[in-house]
Amino acid sequence: AAPSAPTPPAAAARPPPPAATPKGRAAPAVRALARELGVDLAHLTPSGPDGSITRADVEKAAAALADSTVLRGARRAMAENMARAGREVVPATLHDHADIEHWSKDEDVTVRLIRALIAGCVAEPALNARFDAENFSLRRNPHIDIGLAIDHPDGLFVPVLRNVREGGPARWREQIDAAKRGVQERSLKPADLRNPTITLSNFGTIAGRHAALVIVPPQVAILGAGRIQDIAVRANATVALHRSLPLSLTFDHRAVTGGEAARFLRAVIADLEQPR
Repeated sequence: AAPSAPTPPAAAARPPPPAATPKGRAAPAVRALARELGVDLAHLTPSGPDGSITRADVEKAAAALADSTVLRGARRAMAENMARAGREVVPATLHDHADIEHWSKDEDVTVRLIRALIAGCVAEPALNARFDAENFSLRRNPHIDIGLAIDHPDGLFVPVLRNVREGGPARWREQIDAAKRGVQERSLKPADLRNPTITLSNFGTIAGRHAALVIVPPQVAILGAGRIQDIAVRANATVALHRSLPLSLTFDHRAVTGGEAARFLRAVIADLEQPR
């Protein structure tokens, strides 16, 4: 019989990693205060004489901790979606504007944007699509469900307007009002926020002309409208001021080509520049 293999020597026990030590000296009373307030002295920069940590250093750190809040609800969902977008999406943005000088004074801007966005999706269905990053597959959506970005003190809400291609201005306005009411009353159900096929952000109602917007996957595009302003244009050998609507189209360049995005934006602008 073969001799048994020798027993390997026991591995030497590894010492535990050293605990973080303070960057400066601290009196016992200061250490006790730090323990009471939950402050880690190792993270403080001393401000006292000879590099010592003072009570003021501890109290300042404790005040900063008290001002911090854990994100919950809509703000946490927004943070998680933005983090996911930052990890997954390869964004590119086109900027342009639509000449809306011939619009009536009482034009419903959001309704017109919805109509124009539908025109863009019809012209270039590749932007109304779903991209599977795991399998690198693209599926064009047979319907258009617009996520409408709505600002609220509790965070960003994006209720979904379903099957907008089957509706018209009156129906779209009903959907817009219902979405805004649902956000204000916090009565939206989870299903009301799920699975938009493309998103619209009318951020110009607050401020801003152009923006590099964020796409939440698996969507591949978001259209943004900036603040309406007057710009100088050449008309009949003269220069005139026309109302202009700035537009920003951000698209996921993994799934959408620059040509597709430009043709989409061209169709949006053509629709917006119609008087009615």
